[in-house]
Amino acid sequence: MKILFACGGTAGHVNPALALAGLLRERRPDCDILFVGADGGMEEKLVTQAGYPIQTVTITSFRRSFSPKAIGHNVGTLRNLNLAKKQSEAILNKFQPDLAMGTGGYASFSIIHTAARRGIPTVIHESNAIPGLTTKQLAKVVDKVLVGFEASRSFYDKPEKVIATGTPVRSEFLALDQAEARRRIGAQPGQPVLLSYFGSLGAEVMNERMTDFLLTEKRSGAPWRHAHGAGRNYAAMSAALAAHQLDLDDYPALTLHEYIYDMPLYMVAADVVICRAGASTISELTALGKPAILIPSPNVTANHQEKNARILADAGAAILLTEDAADSKTLYDTAAKLLADEPRRSEMRSRLLALQSENPAEKIYQILCNTL
Repeated sequence: MKILFACGGTAGHVNPALALAGLLRERRPDCDILFVGADGGMEEKLVTQAGYPIQTVTITSFRRSFSPKAIGHNVGTLRNLNLAKKQSEAILNKFQPDLAMGTGGYASFSIIHTAARRGIPTVIHESNAIPGLTTKQLAKVVDKVLVGFEASRSFYDKPEKVIATGTPVRSEFLALDQAEARRRIGAQPGQPVLLSYFGSLGAEVMNERMTDFLLTEKRSGAPWRHAHGAGRNYAAMSAALAAHQLDLDDYPALTLHEYIYDMPLYMVAADVVICRAGASTISELTALGKPAILIPSPNVTANHQEKNARILADAGAAILLTEDAADSKTLYDTAAKLLADEPRRSEMRSRLLALQSENPAEKIYQILCNTL
């Protein structure tokens, strides 16, 4: 059996495909798996690190603007669509998949659309609460549309084609217990654990506020174990802390990381997470039942992160703060209050788990097998 996965652009599109590929590899060791992504996309690194082959197509986004620069960019995107179609034809001719699945991002459009037109069984999965442009277009031609939330059905023209499955997460997130994870990150018995990060690249404005957050923790005597991932702002954040005489070597409970490479370990250990509201993050939080303070990025298409976050917030499963409202004092006070309120965290855990479909990876695996 040959399965093609198409995804790219963000980890939120790539990680669900990797989770499914891992289950397929476990259940059907003889299964031949190929990933398709965009030239130069982060998916090349993520997929290669996971041990799967990947081929790429030349694809770029459309910009929702009529500025001369945006128009020029969109003209180039139209040219790339034609090139990507030819590249997709070549990939399909060579690999000849039995099924093709797209999990989002512009990289998935051409190959999945071409596969559907050829009569190859096709499935797409949308992790975000609101479908993106790629998903909307592909939903018209694929065999099945899978979504992360039941509430997402209403956004599709043919809801009868839509199946709410939840979003699969990598098995590493489910393989640890909290006590062991806490021990491995150096948390003391009974010490609350806080994890904060703002995506793989970080976010400059939020990292500036987290600098103040860490300084407040210092003045408060570092009352909990806190790990923060700064991304590309790591050097600037380190310099800012040093300028305020905060030497993290003197406060072992406070750690600053450029990247948190072992995210499953730190997320399982955490009592509270402060983060963005991308699809991959939302699926991990719901799978683990992890209370969170969500600060959606205001710089994403159609403000989809806030829409993701509102599903959790409206269910009482998370706290939503817009970036404008999440100044350092508000953020610190909100985190401190939640870390001190175990009954509220317990209620949030229950509500998070209620939002997650039971075993999304298994559900999608069965759908894929039945689609062949």
